[in-house]
Amino acid sequence: MHLRDATWPDAEAAETDLALLPVGSTEQHGPHAPLGTDSLTARAVADAAEAAYDGEVVVAPTIQVGVAEEHRDFSGTLWVSEDTFRDYVRETVDSLAHHGWTRVVVVNGHGGNVDPLREVCARITRHDDADAWAFTWFDAVDAPDMGHGGPVETSLLQAVRPDLVREDRLDEAAAEGADGWGEWVSGVNLAYDSSEFSENGCVGDPGDGSAQRGEALLDEATAALATLLDRVTER
Repeated sequence: MHLRDATWPDAEAAETDLALLPVGSTEQHGPHAPLGTDSLTARAVADAAEAAYDGEVVVAPTIQVGVAEEHRDFSGTLWVSEDTFRDYVRETVDSLAHHGWTRVVVVNGHGGNVDPLREVCARITRHDDADAWAFTWFDAVDAPDMGHGGPVETSLLQAVRPDLVREDRLDEAAAEGADGWGEWVSGVNLAYDSSEFSENGCVGDPGDGSAQRGEALLDEATAALATLLDRVTER
């Protein structure tokens, strides 16, 4: 059940304590992919897992602004501080728990959210009336060429929202992008912002992606999330 589509009597009738909370970002993903890429992919994985899971689970609306100041030099990028983000996630989980959905898996689509989510989910589980865990979809799939706006994210978008991928800009994205993330010296990333190492914000060649690969990635992420939900249910 998706809360964004349900009425309150529908929500009250849900017979589960399990919820998914998609979390993404609104940030640049090169000249070819939408600012909402991370939110769209997180929601796609959560929606697919809800449909495939052998049990009832509630899907909360997506949190669409995350920890993304590293992309601040590219127009349209929005961000909040880590403290604000953690508080927002914690209070959202608290409101889910108020209605009886006390086991929450946060489905994340943005790298900048990973560390604050790990911290806040631990805090929720230790101190609040809920248990929470963070699942980052691209960490659960075979994606060594992840990049940023690269072939992995572009492939998933081509599978779930092809209308939002600017196919005519894929060559430009690769030509003016970076081969890898950051400026590394002696194990230290000297670059705080993506504009320091990528002219257009892209990392990796999105032209190497495809809708077919995106479908496979979605299947793999969905299966991994369903396995996690089974384990959470058993705890």
